Amino acid sequence: MSTLYSTKVTAVGGRNGTVRSEDGLLDIQLAMPTSLGGKGGATNPEQLFAAGYAACFANAVIHVTRGKATKVKDDDVEVVAEVGLAPNGSGGFMLSVALDVAISGYDQETAEEIVKAAHTICPYSNAVKGNIDVQFTVTGRS
Repeated sequence: MSTLYSTKVTAVGGRNGTVRSEDGLLDIQLAMPTSLGGKGGATNPEQLFAAGYAACFANAVIHVTRGKATKVKDDDVEVVAEVGLAPNGSGGFMLSVALDVAISGYDQETAEEIVKAAHTICPYSNAVKGNIDVQFTVTGRS
């Protein structure tokens, strides 16, 4: 199988460091959230993961509707990703994910079918399958 896209990001200093992509488009400070005892004031890995998952999942929704009579336009889908960090009970940590998906132009039942199909093709969904139970809230806005 050939790779469609690849990128490299370098992290220095862990949760209180920096991340920078090889092309320089992503170049940001990281900080431990205040709720975890950090100083806050900068993004963190969970926010970055939530941003990536939300954007990727929204695109998967758009992709699923390409073969339908009514196609979802970019502004017709909104995905809010909530990523949580919790102890896993064996000394490590685990993530939880909840996606709130709103799709304009479709009734509730069809919106739920689209989200189910999007969950099977989204690379983030496929990456976490079997590791993170993703919870969904779906809203159709016909």
